[in-house]
Amino acid sequence: MIEPSSPMLRLFQYMERYYTRLSIGVSTSILNKVADLMPPLLVGWIIDTLGNNTPSIISSSTGSNDIWTNMIFLSALIVIIFAIESFFEWLYHYYFLTLAQDVQHDLRTDAYTKLQSRELAYYEENRTGNLMAMLNDDVNQLERFLNTSFNDIIQLIVLFIFSGIVLFGISWQLALLSMIPIPLILMGSIYYQKIIAPKYRVIRETVGQLSSRLENNISGILVIKSFTAEKFESQRVEKASADYRDANFKAIKLSTLYVPLIRMFIALGFAGAMLVAGYWITHGKGGITLGEITIFGMMVQRMLWPVTRLGRLFDEFERARASARRVFGLMDTPNQIDNPAPNKMCAALKGEIAFNQVEFHYSNQLPILRKLSFEVAAGESIGIAGTTGAGKTTLIKLLLRLYDVTGGSITIDGTDLRSMNLQQLRRHIALVSQDVYLFHGTIAENIAYGMENVSMEAIKEASRKAEFHSFVKDLPDQYDAIVGERGIKLSGGQRQRLSIARAILKNAPILILDEATSSVDTETERAIQSNLNQLIQGKTALIIAHRLSTLRRANKILVLKEGQIIEQGTHEDLLHQEGIYADLWKVQIGEII
Repeated sequence: MIEPSSPMLRLFQYMERYYTRLSIGVSTSILNKVADLMPPLLVGWIIDTLGNNTPSIISSSTGSNDIWTNMIFLSALIVIIFAIESFFEWLYHYYFLTLAQDVQHDLRTDAYTKLQSRELAYYEENRTGNLMAMLNDDVNQLERFLNTSFNDIIQLIVLFIFSGIVLFGISWQLALLSMIPIPLILMGSIYYQKIIAPKYRVIRETVGQLSSRLENNISGILVIKSFTAEKFESQRVEKASADYRDANFKAIKLSTLYVPLIRMFIALGFAGAMLVAGYWITHGKGGITLGEITIFGMMVQRMLWPVTRLGRLFDEFERARASARRVFGLMDTPNQIDNPAPNKMCAALKGEIAFNQVEFHYSNQLPILRKLSFEVAAGESIGIAGTTGAGKTTLIKLLLRLYDVTGGSITIDGTDLRSMNLQQLRRHIALVSQDVYLFHGTIAENIAYGMENVSMEAIKEASRKAEFHSFVKDLPDQYDAIVGERGIKLSGGQRQRLSIARAILKNAPILILDEATSSVDTETERAIQSNLNQLIQGKTALIIAHRLSTLRRANKILVLKEGQIIEQGTHEDLLHQEGIYADLWKVQIGEII
């Protein structure tokens, strides 16, 4: 996965589509902070007005010595400034909060869309819990940053600039004295950021590992219970949770120490400035008024004490940066399988398939298919047999282009799969897999999955052909019955018959049956077999099965061993050859024990 060199810059580049709202949020936050910093000035002006002094940083508001008039004016100004501050506070809160919600929504949606487009190998290399942590925890972390921390950073910058102008306007000597701790604080903060960043990266990794462990255990609860492995799995969850806790502890040790140290630096600068200011006032030096000293003291506090929040802001910033690195690392990493634009030539494929000297190996470099070549005419059915590990299922994955071949080519109607749009290709293929996955929802929704405007009658007809209708009609809710998470409310055979109905309803020109009857009983298999010719009529069918009886009616049968075709022919031809297929057949009918 490619990680962005500047994750937070990448976040703000992503937010270009929200430029107007972001600009309004930033502008109103700045104006709110300026209004928030006005009370110290007003207090100082009031003190000087009551003392009949004119502040050196402003002119008299009325041009007269009428103290009462000045007080009325300043009181009215207080109300106006607080109203302005409240108005801008409402605005920036509204814009930042709504902006954060839209960004997290769009970012999660875009990240999920990117995740869906990734090749199958990506899912094999990344655990499900880790991917879930990206889509949930990391995106939520960025939302929290935009909700609060980003605005805090803006207001802290405005605070430093505005307070600096006021302080230097009153006395540059006192301003420099009070700011002596700031370079030390900034250097310490930069160092703190460097040592805290790796710790937050570890936190993000460990929370992903914990999510993976929990997701695996919840999904595999049947196995855990049947093997009485509850104690073992509790220990593994405890270990993953402890790793996450310990990673947080390491960050907490630094983050909790940061603020007390910063406060001591601030106290030294503030105390030094107030000591000098007190000396000037008592000895009539410095040329400043009592009101200005009040302004100075209040403004120094306003400026220096928020510096203690730098630790928290750095915490939030580093958490957000670690999350941005993971999320945009996912979004910016190119897919290994290219997806060409839709092609009109692929709009209606007939289904003529050709494997031309196909070679393939997974990332472990062990060869799975070795110069495999065969052709399937449009409308022809071909059976594929062989022992486990011969490459049968890999062949199907290549045809669906879940992987790209590492040598040779696969064509449909003479067109190389690598030049075909993935969605167009897969719309022309209906798959019944040995690992049936059903989504939480009704039986009807699962049969019609991925298809629009499908009538209930069409769903029932497909169900009848799959020998599934007789089971569904006896259910209280029939086709509105909920199948449960991953189809847990159905048996293995029922799930497989539903999957067959789904493939029949899709009515694609190419039909793949990968161990389609492996989980059904003998009687149901016989019923499905009796309809098999009808199911594959006019379609190019690839039928993979360990039960060789499923392959008997295929136009041709290929026998694979170690990724190569070692026998081919009809069922009767292969029996006469007395090779591997004949031996497998004899074992299955009981002639060889």
